[in-house]
Amino acid sequence: MTAVIRSAAADDAQIIRMIETQADALLTDSLGAPEWPPAGDALERLGAPGFVLILEDPDDSSPVGFVHVLDADGHAHLEQLSVLPSSGRQGFGRLLVDAALREARERGYTRITLRTYAEVPWNAPFYASCGFLESLPETAFQRGLVETEAGLGLDRYGRRVQMTAEL
Repeated sequence: MTAVIRSAAADDAQIIRMIETQADALLTDSLGAPEWPPAGDALERLGAPGFVLILEDPDDSSPVGFVHVLDADGHAHLEQLSVLPSSGRQGFGRLLVDAALREARERGYTRITLRTYAEVPWNAPFYASCGFLESLPETAFQRGLVETEAGLGLDRYGRRVQMTAEL
């Protein structure tokens, strides 16, 4: 049986928040981060310009991961990729990234950016294996993300980088 990837709907808001919260806990444990911003408001995520895709487990059709791509001033930005830790290491993250790249291309974008930790294995090294390369923030939105991350103190847990994939 094959995993199903579909567009998220308002009914998915609660599961999206739960998936993000559990995935963030895995990251914060890895980073040794005693404080971390809470998962975003899933309804706001769903209402933002761009798209959210949900991946359903092929065995029981339950949602196990999602990817959120923002339209930020006409540019595609992979804002969030989360997979339940209990469903990790099964290729679901890669399936979601591939689906996001395909959807972004179909929507007319020529490239997609993201921000992540450089040394966390399932962050920058994973995205590099999906075709992303380190890049410099070019737009006001991208520079604003750097400022927001600094304000949240995310850089104290490791080097943050922007990455870009050409579509």
